[in-house]
Amino acid sequence: MGAGEAILLGLVQGLTEFLPVSSSAHLRIVGELIGSSDPGAAFTAITQLGTESAVILYFRRDIARICSAWWSAVRGDRGPDWRSRAGLPNDRPADHDALMAWFIALGSVPIVVLGLLFQDAIEQTFRNLWLIALTLAGFGLFLGWADRRGAHARPLDDLTPKDAIKFGLWQSLALIPGVSRSGGTITGGLLMGYTREAAARYSFLLAIPAVFGSGLFQLAKSAGDFGHAGTPGFGATLLATVIAFFVGYLVIIVFLKIVSTFSYAPFVWYRVGLAVLVVLLLLTGVLDASSAPANA
Repeated sequence: MGAGEAILLGLVQGLTEFLPVSSSAHLRIVGELIGSSDPGAAFTAITQLGTESAVILYFRRDIARICSAWWSAVRGDRGPDWRSRAGLPNDRPADHDALMAWFIALGSVPIVVLGLLFQDAIEQTFRNLWLIALTLAGFGLFLGWADRRGAHARPLDDLTPKDAIKFGLWQSLALIPGVSRSGGTITGGLLMGYTREAAARYSFLLAIPAVFGSGLFQLAKSAGDFGHAGTPGFGATLLATVIAFFVGYLVIIVFLKIVSTFSYAPFVWYRVGLAVLVVLLLLTGVLDASSAPANA
C-alpha cells in the first residue's frame, strides 16, 4: 500500500466513521476499487484509533467531567453506601456524570463479548461484499424507519442500566461491516425514544472503550506482520490513522449540528444507493465479493 492509497483510505475512514454509513464497509469497497484489495479488519480497527482520538479531543471536557464525577462517587464523596458510590439518587439527586461512566462500561460489555466470540467471522465471513450490500441497504432503511417512528423526546439524563445494555447490543451490530457503529447505536436510541442529538452523542462516548480496545488489540496482534506480504505496512497504516484523526474531528463538529436540525433521510438514501452500486460492480466483475488481504 502506497502513501497515496493510505491517504485516501484515511480520508474515507475519517469521513465515514461517525456518519451512519459504515466506515468498515467503505474501507472494504474503496480499498478494492483503488487496487489495494481489502485493507483487512486489522487495518480498519487500527485506523479507527485515529478517529476515536478525535472523539476524545472533541469531548475532552465531557470525558474529564464524567471521570471526575465517577471517581468522586466511588471514593465516597457523596456518601459511603453503594447507591451513593454508584451515583444513584439517595438523600441527594442522582449524579448523571458518575452514572454515565457506569453506563458506558455496562454498554461496552456486549460488543467485547460478541467481538471475541465471532472474531474469525468478523475478519473473514462478514467482509463479503454481498453481505455488505445487504446490510447497507437493509439497515439503512431500518434507520429511516426508526427515525420516523422515534419520539425524539428523551435526553441522555433519562439513561438507565437497561437502556445502556440495549445501546450496547445495538452497537455490537457494527461488528458486521455495512451496519455502522454510529448507525446501530443511533437506531437503537431512536427506537427507545431518545432525541437524535442524545443518541448521536452517546454513540460517540460508548464507542471509546470498544474502538480503543479493538484497535489496540489488533495493533498488538499485527505488530509482527506489518510490511509482510498481504498486509499494509506500518507507515501506511500510521499515515491513514493520522489523516483519519484530523478529518474525523471536523466531521464530528458538522454531524452534531446536522442531526440537531435535520432527519437521517439523506444517509438512508446514500446507503441504499451505495448498496445498489456495489451490487452492480459485483455483477459486472469490477469487485470481488470475497475478502482478500491487502498488498503491502
